[in-house]
Amino acid sequence: MSRINPVKVEEAQGELKEIYQQLEKKMGKVINIFQNLGHSPAALKGMLGLMQAGEETSIPPQLREKIALIVGQTNSCNYCLSAHTSIAKKIGINDEDILKARHGKSEDLKSDAILQFVKTVVTEKGQISNQDVDLLKKAGVSDKELVEIILLINLNMFTNYFNLITGTPIDFPLAPENI
Repeated sequence: MSRINPVKVEEAQGELKEIYQQLEKKMGKVINIFQNLGHSPAALKGMLGLMQAGEETSIPPQLREKIALIVGQTNSCNYCLSAHTSIAKKIGINDEDILKARHGKSEDLKSDAILQFVKTVVTEKGQISNQDVDLLKKAGVSDKELVEIILLINLNMFTNYFNLITGTPIDFPLAPENI
């Protein structure tokens, strides 16, 4: 149940209306998280900026979605799990790999190390050890990739916490909750 009233597309005015129009062009609709964020165009623009920055990283789209899935799973955010399961399927990730990602696993050794690291960061609230970073580097993760992974973690933490706190109604096919 939503804890705040969304700013519906037909209610948007000024800057928010312009943002919504851009979102409709890009995505075909203004999803519920964006309507809830519509109360603060600054917050909405900030999240969209983080999303854009995430898309510009060297992290491949499939791995970005897997990172979103492990963060959503770790935080029990059903909205984000549903959204990113849907996106993952659209970009060619099969159900088995989606489930593995939700548990921080991948067949690819570098991706596996990254997903395990992400799970540790979220679980330990950022309090990681030198060994955690060393394991990433041994798997071939560069300093640039580490910085970009941290960006992606924070983007997904923001969306997870926002949706959990505001109770954003899920507007994607539901992902299995407890796997």
